[in-house]
Amino acid sequence: MKEITRINHVGLRVRDMEVSRAFYEKLGFEFIAGPVGPEPVAIVEHPSGVNINLILNASADAPKSNVLMEESIKYPGYTHIALEITDYQSAITYMRELGIKITGEVEFKGAQFFFVRDPDGNVIEFHQPANS
Repeated sequence: MKEITRINHVGLRVRDMEVSRAFYEKLGFEFIAGPVGPEPVAIVEHPSGVNINLILNASADAPKSNVLMEESIKYPGYTHIALEITDYQSAITYMRELGIKITGEVEFKGAQFFFVRDPDGNVIEFHQPANS
């Protein structure tokens, strides 16, 4: 469809707005608004234009595991968001300084990427393309 120009936002279901907000603010996101709407939703946005809607209706009694990533049955669905970065070493060092656990590191054809989890187990990839 030619009318699509970019991804507008990503929606992540979370348990606690303040915990999630604090995590994403450490990554440089700014709180825009919320909670708003019937779900309700809080909106955070990075200066790069990446927008995340924190959907504030996760059940407190839901399992802490990420069913799309940690179960032996591979359910269909979105598994992660990939954020492009300009300096792999600087980004991974910053995460370690914050005490955020790196759950995987990969180099593929010159591209480098690493993975972390947010407080609700949502996977975030930080991706530096080859030759950048």
